[in-house]
This record gives sequence, structure tokens and C-alpha cells, in this order.
Amino acid sequence: MFLKNKKILVIIGGGISAYKSLDLIRLLKKKQVEIKTVLTKSGKEFVTPLSLASLAGAKAYEDIFDVNNELEIDHISLSRWADIILVMPTTANLMAKLTVGKAEDLATTIILASNKEVILVPAMNVRMWIHKATQRNFKTLLDFGYKFLGPIKGEMACGEYGEGKMSSPRQIFSYLNNYFKDKNLVKKKK
Repeated sequence: MFLKNKKILVIIGGGISAYKSLDLIRLLKKKQVEIKTVLTKSGKEFVTPLSLASLAGAKAYEDIFDVNNELEIDHISLSRWADIILVMPTTANLMAKLTVGKAEDLATTIILASNKEVILVPAMNVRMWIHKATQRNFKTLLDFGYKFLGPIKGEMACGEYGEGKMSSPRQIFSYLNNYFKDKNLVKKKK
């Protein structure tokens, strides 16, 4: 398995599919992946810091200025610690912030400070996904070098059907395994 001992930073955004992050963390921990989590303010509406800490085995980071951690600059140390950064769900709002380089919270600051691959896992209503502004932001973020996993077609929490549904935890798990497999193959060829 190519995931063993990898370090994955999971940033949880504010969408109903945020609960899927718990299932993904459970899958990754079974493969001995080291996980740290960052919970956005809106992400806290869907999952709790205690749930994340219990499953990941480490505290959930929330604030850009943490008085309990004065010795480290979290957005730098977390972005350097990770082998890869996964953002799930990536909302239309978060995509818009990243296209203009907004760094207003711990999550966006980490992403902008990172020298690692950032995988965005979008989840939003089908109309939001196909909106011209979101599609423009999608293209811009691809140009910036962000990787996207999804969205997929399916029934959404709002009851509508179409493209905008977040990839399943198993699909994300498989993507991450293949990512590190390919990276390992490239290393061996060198």
C-alpha cells in the first residue's frame, strides 16, 4: 500500500458533505496514514473538532492565531508538514477566495503558503457548479496548478440531481493511493 506513513492534511470546508471527511479519515488511519485536520468556521457547522481529533488522533486546528501554540506559526508548519493537502468539501465560496488569493483564515492561509500539491474536492448544488463564475474559477484554479477530484453526477442533499456531488470517501482514498503510487514510480525511475 502506497499510503503507509504518508502525511495528509485534511481541510474541512463548510458544506453538508463535510461529514464524509470522517469516513475518509477512518479509511486512511487503517492504512497508517498520519493525518492532521483543519476545520473552517463554516465546517464546524457540520463536524466537530472532537470528532476529528478522535478519529485523526491529533487536535483539529481551527484558528489562524492559536494562543495555545505560540511557538509555531501554524499555517507555515502545517503546510510544510504535509505530503499533500486535501480540501473537502471545496465550496464555491472557497474556490472564489482561492482565485483571488484571499488568505483570511487558517485554511486559506495554509493553502497559499503551501509548497505541496493541493487537491480540491468540490461539492455544491448543480446550479452553483455550472454557474459561469464557478466555471471561470475552476479554470483559473487549474491554471494555478490545483488538482481537482470531482465533482461527480448524482443526487445531492438538496434533492436535485446533476454534477456537483462530492466524490465518495472510497473514491478519494483510491485517488490518494494512486497519487502516491505514481509518485513512488517516478522516484524509482530517477
